[in-house]
Amino acid sequence: MKRISFFLLVCLALASCSSDEFKIDGSLMDLDGKTVRVVFHGDSALVDEDVEVDDKGHFTFKASSSQPVLINLMNWRGEPLVSLVATNGDHLKVKGSAGKAMGLKVSGNRLNEDWQLFRDEHAAFYADPNPSRLDAAIEKYVREHPDDMLSTVLLLADYSDYSDRGKMDKMLKSLKTEARPKSLLQPFQDNPAWRGKDLVPRLMTLNLIKHDGGDVEISLTKQKTLISLWANPQNSRNGLIGKLQALDKSVRVIDILAESDSLQWHKTISADPEHWQHYWAPGGPLEPGIQLLGITSLPWFAVTDSTGLVTYSGPDLPTAITTLTSKENKTPVK
Repeated sequence: MKRISFFLLVCLALASCSSDEFKIDGSLMDLDGKTVRVVFHGDSALVDEDVEVDDKGHFTFKASSSQPVLINLMNWRGEPLVSLVATNGDHLKVKGSAGKAMGLKVSGNRLNEDWQLFRDEHAAFYADPNPSRLDAAIEKYVREHPDDMLSTVLLLADYSDYSDRGKMDKMLKSLKTEARPKSLLQPFQDNPAWRGKDLVPRLMTLNLIKHDGGDVEISLTKQKTLISLWANPQNSRNGLIGKLQALDKSVRVIDILAESDSLQWHKTISADPEHWQHYWAPGGPLEPGIQLLGITSLPWFAVTDSTGLVTYSGPDLPTAITTLTSKENKTPVK
């Protein structure tokens, strides 16, 4: 696979696209709905827009980013379609069947084309429910290509094992500076699960869908709260429910299905005790508000104090419970 430097990437912009914006043209078959959701961290804020798609599956999206950014395209349900990297001057084209998750083809710059080639070469690993083989392939690529921005993109977008922060730090720092631009790393490093005690987010409210229908705005500024996020199927749910049920009644539990598919939701929660409300976040980890928690896997747990300050966000329930029960619930637990 051929590699390309950051500086050369910037120079490869197509003449048809302005130097102060990038453009994505899509041609999608079998799209569920009439919009495509585009999400990325821009120069100054999170961009989250719904783009209209015509009857033939065509759409156009334009935006501006002075540095390379990782962009996620999703359908209206929040289900992923494809991820790509863009920067000002790029004119990217996305084609294929939206019914095949993450199977769309991206062209328009060498980084995305190399990424596509890597995915094609490791298609069996991407399809395997056990991510260990894909993680090993990505680790190998990172070791062998420290000067390639694709190494950074693979670690941030396709790698799954974030449990060892030291290991991730070491792999990222092994890459040459030009291969890991700050614009790609910043959203990842801003995740509360990654950044430790600095820049802790505060969640004042969450807007969710109730299990019995209807939208609801939940205030997080009245008492200590444990937020439990999950996806179907979750084999460990029975054991999880027992631990949540044993919590002190002064602790509020917010149980959230954090995925787009809710078909089995009501059946699953019918066996839960009636000690807490059940909610649905169709956008999953990218749902507004929830995306501040930096979710990298499900199930995921977050603890907020009576001011909405997030004092823990991570995959470990025992740590979340320890944070809840500690006398000083003011400092984030790593």
